[in-house]
Amino acid sequence: MEKQLLSLETIIGIQVKDDELYAKYRAEMKYLLDKYEGGFRYDFKIQETLRSETENSINRLFLIYFKNKENKLSFFADPEYKNIREKYFVPSVESTTQIAEYERYN
Repeated sequence: MEKQLLSLETIIGIQVKDDELYAKYRAEMKYLLDKYEGGFRYDFKIQETLRSETENSINRLFLIYFKNKENKLSFFADPEYKNIREKYFVPSVESTTQIAEYERYN
C-alpha cells in the first residue's frame, strides 16, 4: 500500500508584542487559510523557554498545516493575505522562528 500525503506541517515560534493586533491578524486570515486547505493543529502561549537555538524570543508556538506544499506557497503568495499580513502581523510580531517542517503521511 502506497503512503499518501496527509499534510505539510510547520512548527513556528513567534514573539508577539501586541496580542490584540495579532488576534485580528488570525481572525482576518482564517477564511484564506480555509480556502487553501490549511489550519492550525496546535497553538500555545509560552511562559518560559528553557532551551533555544535562536536568539529570537518566543512567546507563542503553533503548528500550521496545509494539504500540500503548493497550497502553502499559494496561500503565502496570495495578494489578499499579503495585505492582511502587512496590516496586522508585521506590527504585532517582533520575530519569527521556523522550528521544523515535515510531511505527514497515512
